[in-house]
Amino acid sequence: MDDSVPDMHTGDRPTLKTIAALTGLSIATVSRALKDAADIGEDTKRRVRDEAARVGYRPNRAGVRLRTGKTNVIALVLSTQEDVMNHTSRLIYSVSAALKGSPYHMIVMPFAPGEDPMTPIRYIVETGSADGVIINQTEPGDPRVRYMQARGFPFATHGRTEMGLAHPYFDYDNEAFARVAVRALAARGRRHLALIAPPPAQSYAAHMTTGFLDEAQRLGLRAGVFSGVTSDSSAREIEDMVAARFAGAERPDGLVVGSPTAAMASVAGAEGCGLRIGAEFDLAAKEAIRFLNLFRREMIVLNEDVSRAGTFLARAVMDVIEGRQPDAPAQHLDVPDDTGRMPRPD
Repeated sequence: MDDSVPDMHTGDRPTLKTIAALTGLSIATVSRALKDAADIGEDTKRRVRDEAARVGYRPNRAGVRLRTGKTNVIALVLSTQEDVMNHTSRLIYSVSAALKGSPYHMIVMPFAPGEDPMTPIRYIVETGSADGVIINQTEPGDPRVRYMQARGFPFATHGRTEMGLAHPYFDYDNEAFARVAVRALAARGRRHLALIAPPPAQSYAAHMTTGFLDEAQRLGLRAGVFSGVTSDSSAREIEDMVAARFAGAERPDGLVVGSPTAAMASVAGAEGCGLRIGAEFDLAAKEAIRFLNLFRREMIVLNEDVSRAGTFLARAVMDVIEGRQPDAPAQHLDVPDDTGRMPRPD
C-alpha cells in the first residue's frame, strides 16, 4: 500500500475520509471504530486506530461538540498539596494510559490547598468543559459527589463516601492496612504504638484510625494518634513533632504512618534523637511508588497500587458517560494481605 496520505495538501489535517481511503473502509465504519462501537470487530478497531495514529488524526473538538454535545474530555481534578513521590503522578499516568485508543482525552484541573474544592467542579459542570470527572481526597459527606449526582453528571471517585449514594469508586482498604501494620509491629516486639493519620476530614482517615486502634486493642498494645500533625503535614512539621515525642519519657516504639513523606520525616525526627530504626523503634508505611526500603531497608512497607486505581476509574467513568452497563460493579476495594500484596479485582 502506498504510504502517502491521499487527498491531503501540506498542512492539511487528516480526516475520517483520509483514514477510510487508507484502510479501504467506509467513513461510517472508521467513525464507529474510533468510537469503540460494540458491533465493530477488534481487529478492525486496531487497524483503524493504528492508521489514525500513523497519520496524526485528531478529531475536531469543536465539530464533535456541535454534532454530539460532547467534548470527549475527562477531567482529573486533583489537589496540588505537596506529597513527595506522590500518588498524583501515578494516577495521572494510569488514567491517561487507560484512555489511550478511546475517543477520550484527559485534562488535569488542579486546586490549591485552602481553595474551595467545589470551584473546579462547578466550572466543569456549568460550562460543559468535560464529559466526566475523576476526583480524589474524598470526604464522608463529599459535597462534590452530591453536586454531580444531583445533576446527573458522570464521575468516579478515588476513595469512598458515606452518603448512601451509589457511585463508581476505587479505594484502598486503609483499615486493613492499619491492621496489617499493627500486627507487623507487634511481631517485632513493639508494644507502644502511635499513628500519624491522614487529615480527619478525608474518608480514609477514619478507616485507618479505626483499624489501628481496634487492632492494637485486640492485641493488648498501647496505642495513640498524633495530634497537631497529619500524614499530609509538611516534612518539617512531622519531623519536629516526632522528635519532640521521641525525646520524652513516654516515647512509642512503633509508628504507623499514612504517607511516604510522613514516613521519611518520622525517621528523621527519631534519628535526630539518637534512635535507630529496627533497634529502638520500627515503622510501618504504605507507598504507591517503591522507594521507602531504599531510604531505610528496615521499614515495613505495603504497596498501594494507584496504577490499578487509575485504570479502573477511567473505565468506570467512560461507562457512565456512554451509558454502558459494566460487566462488574463499578466499585472496588483493594484489600492488602499480610505481605502487602493486593488481590486482583474480580
